Amino acid sequence: MDHGDMGADGPTCKISMLWNWYTIDACFLAESWHVTSKGAFAASCIGVVFLVVALEFLRRLGKEYDSHIRQQFQRQAAARFSNPGPQDCCGPNNPPTYPDQYLTFRPSPLQQLIRSVIHMATFAVAYFIMLLAMYFNGYIIISIFIGALLGKFLCDWDSIKIPVGAPTSTGGQVKNPGQEELTYCCG
Repeated sequence: MDHGDMGADGPTCKISMLWNWYTIDACFLAESWHVTSKGAFAASCIGVVFLVVALEFLRRLGKEYDSHIRQQFQRQAAARFSNPGPQDCCGPNNPPTYPDQYLTFRPSPLQQLIRSVIHMATFAVAYFIMLLAMYFNGYIIISIFIGALLGKFLCDWDSIKIPVGAPTSTGGQVKNPGQEELTYCCG
């Protein structure tokens, strides 16, 4: 099923809701993305690969920013409790003791705005990738897969600190403090 007609002046866009391998005259997202040569199609595929790599970069950026603001809060809390004020001072041989306390971290409005902008950009890029996949063009879908592979390889090198000695384990898995979840949440 072909859609779109550029009139008598030029060729029509080939758009199909079924699996296809169109190259020349394929159109994506808009009439302005009308592929008229093999070189332009190759550039489109390479651009799709980079778009998916950008998605993985944005995902990593969000994760790293969340980790950064959480660590910043932990450093500030540690500094506050390691340097007691004059009212807490009990002498050098008798440091103050604190009952089990928990601090609740909530991002500042600026931090939350930055988190939201990163999330919006990630969502928008993912949405455009989904729209490209809906053209059912085999080459574009393969480009999306290649971009996912490269994006994961380039943007998701994680290093995990594994305690030596008496690790805390749950169900046979070593728990790394601060790394319990796959996604980070600051709320």
